[in-house]
Amino acid sequence: MSADSSRWEVMQERLADREAEHRPHVSWQWYVDGVQQPETDLPVAIQQARSGHGFIWCGMRDPDDETMATFQELFGLHELAVEDAVEGHSRSKLECFDNTLFMVVSTVDYMQHSMVTEAAEIVSTGQIMVFLGSWFVMTPRRKGRPIMNQIRAELEPDPEELAMGSWRVLYRILDHVIDDFSETIHELEADVDEVEDRVFAPDGASDINLPYHLKRELIEFKRCVQPLGAPLTTLQTRAFAPIPAEARAYFREVADHWTAVREGISSMDEVLGTILQAAMTRASVADGQLTRKLSAWLALVAVPTTFGAVYGMNFDNMPELRLPYGYYALLGVMAVIMIGLFVMFRRRRWL
Repeated sequence: MSADSSRWEVMQERLADREAEHRPHVSWQWYVDGVQQPETDLPVAIQQARSGHGFIWCGMRDPDDETMATFQELFGLHELAVEDAVEGHSRSKLECFDNTLFMVVSTVDYMQHSMVTEAAEIVSTGQIMVFLGSWFVMTPRRKGRPIMNQIRAELEPDPEELAMGSWRVLYRILDHVIDDFSETIHELEADVDEVEDRVFAPDGASDINLPYHLKRELIEFKRCVQPLGAPLTTLQTRAFAPIPAEARAYFREVADHWTAVREGISSMDEVLGTILQAAMTRASVADGQLTRKLSAWLALVAVPTTFGAVYGMNFDNMPELRLPYGYYALLGVMAVIMIGLFVMFRRRRWL
C-alpha cells in the first residue's frame, strides 16, 4: 500500500466520524469533459486525472495541519504554499511552484445593518487559497461566507464551461470575488450618504465619530482589494502551464473590473476625507461658540462678585457706605454694567 493511499484511508476515517470535534470539512469531485464522475476513491481519480482524463476539484474549509499534509502528498504541493493554506495569509498574492500555481484571494462580505453606528461591523474579510494545476484545482477557504458552493452550483450545470479545464474555476472565483467588491462599493456609497446627512444635520455634531468609523472600515476594504492588482496583472501577461494562452483574455476582463473597484474606493476615500474635514471644522466652530458663551456668562457674574469682594473687605474708611442712597446706587451701577455687557455680548452673538 502506498503512503498516499494510507494517508487517504486515515483521512476517510476522520471524514466518516461526523461527531468528531475536529472533523475535516473536505469535499472533492472528478470531472471529465465537464461531467462529474461517480468515482469515490480519490487516489484512483488522481491517477486518472494525472493521465489526462479531466481534472479534480477539491474544496475545504479551515484545513488543519494533518488535512493539508494528506493533500500535500496526494497532489504534490509545495510546503511553503501548504503552510500559507494552514495559517492563512492576509494579502492577495500569486506564486508559482514548478507547474502549480498558488494564489491567495482576499474576500470581502458586506454586513447588512439598519444604520451606521460606531459599533457596527460593515465589512468582513476572508481568504480563498487556490492551488491550480493542469489536472486539479484545490480551494481551501478561511473565514468569509461559503461562496465556493455557489460557484460550484453555477458551473456544474454547464459542462462546456467546466470542460475548459481547471483554470476556469480560478477565473470564476476571481470574477465572483470582484463582483462582491463591486456590490460592497455600492453599499458603502449608501453608508457614506447616510453619514454625510447625519454629520451635516442641525444636531450632527454628536456624530463626528461616524466618519472615522466608516473610514476605518473603508481602509480594511482597501487592504483586501489593493494587493489583488499585481496577481491579476501577472495572470494576464505571463504564461503558466495550467493556464492556456487563450484564457488570458478572461483574466484581463477581471482585471478591468478590479480597476473600476479600485477607482470607486479612491473616489469614496476622497469624499470621506472631505466629510471628515468638514465635521472637524464644524466641531471646532461648536467648541468655539461654547467657549464664548461661557466667557460671556463669566464676565456677567464677575461684576457683582467684584463689587461684593471690594465692599466685603470691612475697611474703616469707606464713605459711600454711609450715604443714604449708597446701597441703591451700588445696585444701579452693577445693573448698568451687567446690562451693558449683556447687550454687547448679544450683539456679537456670544449669548
